[in-house]
Amino acid sequence: MGTLNLPNTLTVTRIVLIPVFVTAVIYRRYDYALYLFFIAALTDAFDGLIARLKNQKTAFGTFLDPLADKFLLVTSFVLFSIYSLIPTWFTITIISRDIIVITGWMLLHLATHTSKVEPSGTGKAAIALQLMLICFILLRLNFPSLPGIQRYLIWVTAFFTIISGLHYVYRGLKQANA
Repeated sequence: MGTLNLPNTLTVTRIVLIPVFVTAVIYRRYDYALYLFFIAALTDAFDGLIARLKNQKTAFGTFLDPLADKFLLVTSFVLFSIYSLIPTWFTITIISRDIIVITGWMLLHLATHTSKVEPSGTGKAAIALQLMLICFILLRLNFPSLPGIQRYLIWVTAFFTIISGLHYVYRGLKQANA
């Protein structure tokens, strides 16, 4: 099965949309940024679904899909911090968790020659909350009359991000000791 299948093309499309999304935010075209983020979210939903339904899973796609998600999330949070749409501490929390998880995965791989790390429920919840927060911020920029719950969403997302990071560390240590 080739790497140039529809799911992988959707994943690459998501990566290609990131600089266009950044440009829309920089030029305060929040309407375009919302549309682009929505399209990116759809490609994320459909690439995995199509890969499973059409039996088009590839090693390339398995590696690239979460990387594309990370690129979109980290880029969004850094950009939103620069423009004071979210607090800097929050972006540092997101990036720190990712660095800890990636470093742990690399150390685990070196120690055990295992490269398979399954996403945890808390990890999936953290990513879902991060995506929802970005979406809410973009919606609020376009529709200022939406309720001002962003601060609460940030705290809940930070909590799940920290818990998921600690859970990955726990699982990694447990796996290394096995």
